[in-house]
Amino acid sequence: MIKDIKGLHHITSMASDARQNNAFFTDALGLRRVKKTVNFDDPNVYHLYYGDEAGTPGSVMTYFPFPDVMRGRPGVGEVSETQFAVPKGSLSFWQDRLSAKGAGNLHTDTAFGAERLLFKGPDGEGFALVEAETDGRKAWNGAGIDESVGIRGFTGAKFRLHDAAATSELLGFMGYQRTETDGDVTRFIIPGGNGADTIDLEVLPKTPFARQGAGSVHHIAFAVENRAKQLEVRKALMDTGYQVTPVIDRDYFWAIYFRTPGGVLFEIATNEPGFDRDEDTAHLGEVLKLPARYEPYRDQIEAGLTPLAA
Repeated sequence: MIKDIKGLHHITSMASDARQNNAFFTDALGLRRVKKTVNFDDPNVYHLYYGDEAGTPGSVMTYFPFPDVMRGRPGVGEVSETQFAVPKGSLSFWQDRLSAKGAGNLHTDTAFGAERLLFKGPDGEGFALVEAETDGRKAWNGAGIDESVGIRGFTGAKFRLHDAAATSELLGFMGYQRTETDGDVTRFIIPGGNGADTIDLEVLPKTPFARQGAGSVHHIAFAVENRAKQLEVRKALMDTGYQVTPVIDRDYFWAIYFRTPGGVLFEIATNEPGFDRDEDTAHLGEVLKLPARYEPYRDQIEAGLTPLAA
């Protein structure tokens, strides 16, 4: 069993409009834009990162905004819900704020004993704000949102699957423990994790497969401390039969990827070197940062990207 994964590192989704996406996360949700760069495989498209003050692993939501891309179709084989931790007693604040900001499908529920506020993002993506115990993580107090109600990072995510058996086995191998079941949803958690340490598996055997597009999660990344631990995890996965990519340098972390039995794309990302490797923490996300191979084309790339608000 793998013992080096401590929870989520980041979750990456697709969007249809960069300015709308930036406004929603930095204004409506009050997260900090910690990096403004480009899709390393398609430099004509932004890669935007939102999180806490430093972009701590377990707090970072990232987006590829492909202009005018078709909206995704929800279904099985995908991450269907991204779950953020907020302080207890804060949901009424968030309901009022998100209603005023135009978030869709606002409603509350209770899952595994926690009160939650569910809503849709600008491209129909599913989110939940989950009232959670204080865990030492601090919210970014952006957009006039006080730390007493602010988002502290992820609690976890929910997958929709036709069958959960193989994914359950994989999560167990990755260090997650099955805890309880609520209807069609089974919860897994990493004991002593980083706070973003919960995965819920929802089994929907008759639901069609999802189609990726705007609002779809592209991949979900799990955190390991460093490159040495990542190589150990890669070997363990390959020894178990998974087809894992070579290590890829993403400037702010190193990444490996593999497709899960349920169809969800997993990444294992390092906590090192972090988002301050090329910007002072006080000025994260303010200017466009490019990988070295694209720096000679900066003028051309910048001309093709939609300017974002501060």
